[in-house]
Amino acid sequence: MIDKRTLEIVLSEQKEELIRKARTRRCARKEESLVNLDSNMAQVVIGMRRSGKSTLCFNVLHNAGVKYAYVNFDDERFLNLKTDDLDSVLETLYKINDGSFTHLFLDEVQNVDGWHLFVNRLLRQGLRVIVTGSNAKLLSSELATYLTGRHTAIELFPFSFEEYCRYKNVDTTILTTQAEAVRRAAFDDYLRQGGFPELLQGVDKRQYVSQLIDGILARDIRQRHNVRYFAAFERLAYHLMNIAPTVPDSEDLTKIFGFKSLQTTHNYIKYLKQAYLFIGLNKYSPKSRQRVTGEKIYAVDVAIMDNRPDAFCGISLGWRLETIVYVELRRRAKATGYDVYYYKKNTRAKEVDFLLCKGNKVLQMYQVAYDISAEKTRKREFDSLVQASKATRCTELYLITDYERGTVEYDGVAIRIIPAYEWLLGRVD
Repeated sequence: MIDKRTLEIVLSEQKEELIRKARTRRCARKEESLVNLDSNMAQVVIGMRRSGKSTLCFNVLHNAGVKYAYVNFDDERFLNLKTDDLDSVLETLYKINDGSFTHLFLDEVQNVDGWHLFVNRLLRQGLRVIVTGSNAKLLSSELATYLTGRHTAIELFPFSFEEYCRYKNVDTTILTTQAEAVRRAAFDDYLRQGGFPELLQGVDKRQYVSQLIDGILARDIRQRHNVRYFAAFERLAYHLMNIAPTVPDSEDLTKIFGFKSLQTTHNYIKYLKQAYLFIGLNKYSPKSRQRVTGEKIYAVDVAIMDNRPDAFCGISLGWRLETIVYVELRRRAKATGYDVYYYKKNTRAKEVDFLLCKGNKVLQMYQVAYDISAEKTRKREFDSLVQASKATRCTELYLITDYERGTVEYDGVAIRIIPAYEWLLGRVD
């Protein structure tokens, strides 16, 4: 059992941290609107480490002006905290918060075994609970099991380009030549740097990203899943970061890294996705069974593609742009209840990067190409869109590029060409 005096010191210090945080500059996130402080269900914010989950929850609570208590379980002084200690934690929180609060913010709560029993009890007592967790330790499957019908999961990624601009004080509304040039310059930086909030604060990018990845691989995944062949698993992770976006060939990867079975390879890729180092994209098909084959994986943020040792991605701007567009589509799809797929009917068919769907209906189609100045490139991208359009009967087609814009008629189909920085800011018209 943890000493109550120690508990009071730690929790009081954490409370002071929040007071200081209120005086710092923070960026509002779109996902804040998804947090319902009046709900009798736990609001669970999940995502990769360092994506801003704690700040999002703080913003919501601080802006609402509710009375709340806070505990961060990712504190080394809570390393040996047990389930039996949680009542003492609650008692101490009441003591240092004048005996009452309506909301309880539990940061990285998954570090304590049996946390779900504690949260369920608080919900039954009418307390409003907000929980954050790094998904390598707080899996969606566990939420469904532990908080059955009593939670809302909110997925958070690193900064979008719009949030990046807001943090950097880049105007996103003025339509002057100068303002557009500033936005284009900001997008060039975002394309290379990515959206981890702390990277915008002048830290050493390579050191930051390397430590972040090493921590996820060694502390989160290795410890949680008891990875036996860790050296080979680590090499696999870095290899996938080098070649993403890609459809992993499990048989080939099993041979390259010497794993004993295909299942081991499948498991390792699953762990990397659970940790949000990668996010998956299924292939579109009218048939459900075909949607679960040929999954493509993307890095969760372009920062991990090259800001680390042994990186081979380099300045592959096409891959980086495609990654940014997919993560943004994923954000938008989550908010609207739509689904995102890629299109490739068969091995001979041309591929389209993204389809936005509602059920079996294809609503929008997106092709991504950084530079379409070469006629051969333009024709290839147009042919892919038109072929998929005719197969799916989708007529809303977009080609997202670095800077070109306009509308073209190609083989009887209209294709909108939009600069990425405008599309990311929602400026389609």
